Amino acid sequence: MNFFISDAAAQSGAQQQGDPMVTLLFMVGIFAVMYFLMIRPQQKRMKAHQAMVNALTVGDEVISNGGTLGSITHVDETFVKMTIADGVEVHVQRSAIAKVLPKGTIKSLK
Repeated sequence: MNFFISDAAAQSGAQQQGDPMVTLLFMVGIFAVMYFLMIRPQQKRMKAHQAMVNALTVGDEVISNGGTLGSITHVDETFVKMTIADGVEVHVQRSAIAKVLPKGTIKSLK
């Protein structure tokens, strides 16, 4: 009463081997799916973030990865100086800027 394996194949112990070309095509297909669903979107996000970081200027209102909201007062090669309150400035790495906000966002929150 074996539904999945014929009695002759089970008794002989021999395994049937599939076509190696089908196996190769299956592996290539899996890689293609992984590329288009995971790798390519991540690369697009990285490029967009890098372009945003390179375009930072004085006066931009930003949110850091830690959630700190502030306005940029000085831009350096690797760091930006960000004002988070009156008289309070912090140094933040450029790559730690998560998002640039529209102008006037900080004033509308006060």
